[in-house]
Amino acid sequence: MNTVRRGLGNGLVQAFLVVIGLVWLTPLAGLFVSSLRSSQDTAKGGWWTALTSPGQLSFDNYSALLKNSGMTQAFWNTVLISVPATTLVVGLAALAGYAFAWLDFPLREPLFLLVVALLVVPVQIGLLPVAKLFGALGLFGTIPGVVLFHVAYGLPFAVFLLRNYFAEMPKEMLEAARMDGGSEWRIFTRLVLPVGRPAIASLAIFQFLWVWNDMLVALLFADSSAQPLTVELQSQIRQFGSNIDVLAPGAFLSLIVPVVVFFAFQRHFVQGVMAGSVK
Repeated sequence: MNTVRRGLGNGLVQAFLVVIGLVWLTPLAGLFVSSLRSSQDTAKGGWWTALTSPGQLSFDNYSALLKNSGMTQAFWNTVLISVPATTLVVGLAALAGYAFAWLDFPLREPLFLLVVALLVVPVQIGLLPVAKLFGALGLFGTIPGVVLFHVAYGLPFAVFLLRNYFAEMPKEMLEAARMDGGSEWRIFTRLVLPVGRPAIASLAIFQFLWVWNDMLVALLFADSSAQPLTVELQSQIRQFGSNIDVLAPGAFLSLIVPVVVFFAFQRHFVQGVMAGSVK
């Protein structure tokens, strides 16, 4: 009887998760279908009408998108911002996390407490002073300026996450590596990084999604030649209003990239977050 109840319970949970998944994917499917329809067909009815009239669907909108220099440039700007911002945060946080977890140096604990304290600092507080600083340095309005801002505000959480994860590694494992003559750099690259792969993958997902979907920082710190896809889409809406031929495929492109990244690393996601967030 208990086995039957457990089977029914698992079946209900799985059915519920399937329903939630379908509900979550419905807007994505609707956006994709809309991106394959002309503006005339879109004006006539909702995207679901295309399911009974597949002749409406074509890739003409994507061809028009590739010919739109503003959208294509914004896409590559987004890549040039997101990839370096994610790589730098993960790399620097891994080094700092290992140092805070296993290396002895002066003021280690106060410095880590400072890092934790920076977690509660809102992004909005730093916008004006950082804008003035970047203006003095000639970085305001540039892609490197946007990248540096994301790196600076992404590091506190990243260091906190990886330090807690690295600190849970068995001390005997690292001591044995040192006794075998391994340098700190070799231990870090050959032992700590492979073991910490789940937490690093989780951090990479968090950072990439935050930077890719950001509009506030890019809206303030990027000029017209450096603005990412989120700002360009907002600009297209403001300028053209009903320019669905470009907006729908552009919005789908902006959405599908982080979805692909998430599913590519999803098997590491829960394990890394749970292990790294609580010591």
